[in-house]
Amino acid sequence: MSQPEWKPSACILCACNCGIEVQVEDGIIVRVKGDKAHPASKGYACEKAQRLPYYQRNPRLLAPMRRRPDGGYEEVGWDTAIREVAAGLARVRDEHGGSSIFYYGGGGQGNHLGGAYSGALRHALGVRFSSNALAQEKTGEFWVDAHLFGHMAHTAPDFERAEVAVFVGKNPWMAHGFPHARPTLKAIAADPDRALVVIDPRRSETAAMADFHLQVAPGKDAFLLAALLAILVQEDLVDHAFLESRTENAEAVLAAVRDVDVDDHCRRAGVDAELARAAARRIGAAASVSILEDLGIQQAPHSTLSSYLEKLLWALTGNFARPGCTSLHTSFSPGGLIGRSRESRRRTPVTGERVIGGMFPAAAIPDAVLSDDPARFRAAIVESSNPVHSLPDSPRMREAMAALEFSVVIDITMTETAACASYVLPAPTQFEKHECTFFNLEFPNNYFHLRHPVLPAPDGPLIEAELHRRLVRELGALTDEDVAGLREAADAGLDAYAAAFGARMAERPHLMGLATVVLYETLGPALPGGAAAAAALWGSAQLCAATYPDSIRAAGFDGEGTALGNALFEAALGNPRGITFSVDDHDASWRWIAQHRPSGRLDLAIPELLDELGALPGEPDVADPDFPLVLSAGERRSGSAMTLMRDPEWRKRDAEGALRMSPADAASLGLADGDRATVVTARGRRTAAVEVSDMMRAGHVSLPNGYGLDFNGTVTGIAPNELTSGDRRDPVAGTPWHKTVPARVEPAR
Repeated sequence: MSQPEWKPSACILCACNCGIEVQVEDGIIVRVKGDKAHPASKGYACEKAQRLPYYQRNPRLLAPMRRRPDGGYEEVGWDTAIREVAAGLARVRDEHGGSSIFYYGGGGQGNHLGGAYSGALRHALGVRFSSNALAQEKTGEFWVDAHLFGHMAHTAPDFERAEVAVFVGKNPWMAHGFPHARPTLKAIAADPDRALVVIDPRRSETAAMADFHLQVAPGKDAFLLAALLAILVQEDLVDHAFLESRTENAEAVLAAVRDVDVDDHCRRAGVDAELARAAARRIGAAASVSILEDLGIQQAPHSTLSSYLEKLLWALTGNFARPGCTSLHTSFSPGGLIGRSRESRRRTPVTGERVIGGMFPAAAIPDAVLSDDPARFRAAIVESSNPVHSLPDSPRMREAMAALEFSVVIDITMTETAACASYVLPAPTQFEKHECTFFNLEFPNNYFHLRHPVLPAPDGPLIEAELHRRLVRELGALTDEDVAGLREAADAGLDAYAAAFGARMAERPHLMGLATVVLYETLGPALPGGAAAAAALWGSAQLCAATYPDSIRAAGFDGEGTALGNALFEAALGNPRGITFSVDDHDASWRWIAQHRPSGRLDLAIPELLDELGALPGEPDVADPDFPLVLSAGERRSGSAMTLMRDPEWRKRDAEGALRMSPADAASLGLADGDRATVVTARGRRTAAVEVSDMMRAGHVSLPNGYGLDFNGTVTGIAPNELTSGDRRDPVAGTPWHKTVPARVEPAR
């Protein structure tokens, strides 16, 4: 008997989206392996990808669900659901304005294509505010990048060629975050001419490999980063030629860090000053340095400041736009994930906080609902996301969902958020439809992968493109007259369609906000292989070609204007293993900066953050005696992922998500491995098994992310956001301090 064929796809568990091949039997994935023909990952896949079959085991929603007055749910038909959801959203819009409707989500680590169509629905409703998980993680870093580069660009490290690799609040052995993470880490650790520097409170798997592990006290990263910068300046290890020729306002930065008291800042950070000096000297002497930050600093006090100081490490040493260093990169959907502007004047309703990259600060969502302010949110659309579980203060998120006048969730299963909604609309899983991500984060070659379905979709669920199209039509925002003739133009080929589509947008500019649904309805039926949902990518390809024409031609595509975009779109559509869509040299970073800043230089000074840096020495360092420990909520482990992996059987170890603590803390509490203990914070209390670990420093405990999910009526492990609060958040970006939650631990009785 022959084996089932291997079908190409991609992993959906982190932003690397490594290419995989899957075998399918009886409609389920049974085997997974890395795809050697994938242009980016080239056969690499971590062990988590092997467990993707468990993703398909989620209890499925196969029909729209409507909440009954008694709080339960009942199935309704699609015609009823579309009519009632459109009416509910329209009522809120008509009574309170479109800004009273909030959109959250649009996809996770593996599914962005459905969310691309949500913009049409938001436009039809006049929705002004939206957000997603990035707004509790990365927006501070985005804001810093916007100031440095003149626009909200994104950087790519080059660890494969870096002499020194620096990881700040990141454990790539578990979290990955760049291609071929584990082989690359092993290669650096094994090379005596290279060095690995890790800044982490925990002796993580990556820290255990490091030449320099700076085991910073939780939440004190800004003190340590300031000390490292001061050492570079005080010992004249900066690249003066680079600062002179490639930056502006560097002197303000040099002056701000020159007087930093290294010994005092290291003391506050809990790191030996001589070890910090040795690490800084190794960075300063290296021919090339790449640095990558992650949630360890992005969800901690001074998170935006820490992102700034991390970037100053490579800026002051000239480690930018060279082999082995940080560079800018292209994007298949420019501006698709984050905005492109330097600074937004928009502020949130009720709380008045910054909207960065077009994203409402996620931790502030309950504040914008649970208020008597006339501008409060009164309705929500949640798509392919689970904010009740994943955002801080789950009890308050549930309260906020209950306070809304109307809510609808689009998902594959009855998530914790779906269980709070007025309506739940089912979609196919990520392996049952065409899908992609816009995490195109690599340099000098960058990649895009349109995945084709590898499983048959069950009857009932609708792909998101169709769902949004029906809602837009029901709202009356799109008419037959609006799209007349465009389907016939699509049948005549992409060149004819491009001309007709452009003419229609010029004739009816109100359709620009509905463009993705127009593409789906008119170009979609002409696409081969049932790929109608990929129609929105035609618009992305055109924007990409207009933004990076030289990069795309260097990758082997021909044409000018729309012809170049058409060539790119056809290649993406026809290659189920992905494509190399751009190729660049290091000078491209400077060309892109010059497009947004006339000087073509990095602007190193951010006055607001330099003021915050100067205020660090005066910050009180007083612990709350009721909560003497620091809890890091959401540690990445081998058995943790996003909430889409709901079946607890997917974990091969750490089944319940143990509470990790140091031997010293365990001894002081009379606890041993396997004992049960209760974690108490100002927000709640939960009980877990104890794991005594040498990874942890005294005073620091941790719980993993991705636990505490309901699977067929059983909840396994602690949902960490039952213990966190949205009140403790960054003053610049509003990102929550998940990694430094004041806590105490008590032996369970």
